[in-house]
Amino acid sequence: MSKKTDLVASLAEIGGSTRRKPEPVSPSVSQTSQQPSRAGTSPITVHFPKQVRNQLKIMAVERDTTMHYLIAEAFNDLFAKYGKPEIAPKE
Repeated sequence: MSKKTDLVASLAEIGGSTRRKPEPVSPSVSQTSQQPSRAGTSPITVHFPKQVRNQLKIMAVERDTTMHYLIAEAFNDLFAKYGKPEIAPKE
């Protein structure tokens, strides 16, 4: 099977157009758009009823902190309960 001709390019060439198709940009080796603050981390996804998230958000506001801080605190409490190091960062 032969390669299909690019009709636009053929017509431009026949018509004497000086416009050139831009060269495709090859992706760089690492083109991740990861935020530097997330380097070395992994997401932990869990699903709970919406009321659980709402209550967590309310607690964060009441304590003038973040949901991340409260979740890290909860993980560290769980780790301590089972004799594991409290390694969840409370940033």
